[in-house]
Amino acid sequence: MKIATGVSAGALVLATLLGCGAAMTALYKDVTIDVDGKSSRYGAFALTVADVLAAKGIALRAGDIVTPSAAAPVMDGDTIQVSFAKQVTLDIDGQTQTLTTNAANLATVLGQLDDPPKLDGAKVSVDSSAQLARGGNMIVITTPKKVTLNLAGDKDKVTTTALTVADFLTEQGVLLDDDDDVTPAETTVIEKGMTVKVDRVDVGEVTVTEEVPYETTKKKNASLWISETVVEKKGQVGKAKRTYLVTKTNGKETDRKLLSETVLEEPVTEVLQVGTKQSSSGTKLNLARAAMWDRIAKCESGNRWHINTGNGYYGGLQFNLQSWIANGGRDFAAYPHQATREEQITVANRYYAKAGLKPWGCRHAA
Repeated sequence: MKIATGVSAGALVLATLLGCGAAMTALYKDVTIDVDGKSSRYGAFALTVADVLAAKGIALRAGDIVTPSAAAPVMDGDTIQVSFAKQVTLDIDGQTQTLTTNAANLATVLGQLDDPPKLDGAKVSVDSSAQLARGGNMIVITTPKKVTLNLAGDKDKVTTTALTVADFLTEQGVLLDDDDDVTPAETTVIEKGMTVKVDRVDVGEVTVTEEVPYETTKKKNASLWISETVVEKKGQVGKAKRTYLVTKTNGKETDRKLLSETVLEEPVTEVLQVGTKQSSSGTKLNLARAAMWDRIAKCESGNRWHINTGNGYYGGLQFNLQSWIANGGRDFAAYPHQATREEQITVANRYYAKAGLKPWGCRHAA
């Protein structure tokens, strides 16, 4: 037991009145001092609780609670309880609040909150039963939350006590490079149900040899029917050596920017003669699928475009008169066999737009 050597002014007066030996015996008190839950025995020459605390070296500050009060007389065997006032800053899942409390430990502080967090599975920066510091306390608590980690397209549900996205990725062992993309931002506080997405982004240069497409110029030719074309000069693709800046996201190319180009072979421009000739009626011809119609005509009539056998079917594509009229054949001639090949093909294309190849028995030849 420690015996205090200092005596208060009041105790000295009492000693003078009673006589030194008897007074000293009367003044000596053997007490228990409980400071924020930690108890110790202490002996002191004292008249009041304040004398004991002074002898112990405990200086009270505003907000401190002493039981009995500091002015109360002290008796041998008394217990003196001291609860220091402490400033505590709580950071709970990124939400910060500061309070002043006489609680001895975190567990007691949390019990004083209107909506205390559950510590089961939580990450806490101090032990909940550890004594709080009189000089101030910063306590960080992160409660467990279920989040989804989307790593380069692979999704996994994870329970975490990380505070921020950056902390979470470190916890999960996810290493990032400068090009990787993280959503939401790494400084974002983790919330329940959040999805943290990490896209692996790789950026690099690629050099390849590629074709250079040729251009086409057109010349009008009055000897060719409208929609007929003839290649006067065949075009040829060129070659070029090109360097690209290629971006790949999760292994798939998402962007390509041309950095440089060297032409190895110049492309050759194609020259195309385009017909302008039209029928005497002024109606424009449509020679689409001409090769197909030639094959059908070969089957239907042996490519005899002016044939009339008297069986009710006429011309190279063997129109009957009703079909010829219904599809505008009289723009060109009264009967199919009286029209040119090109005119018969034009009418056939009109009919084709309505019924396809169904009207022709030789459609298999197409």
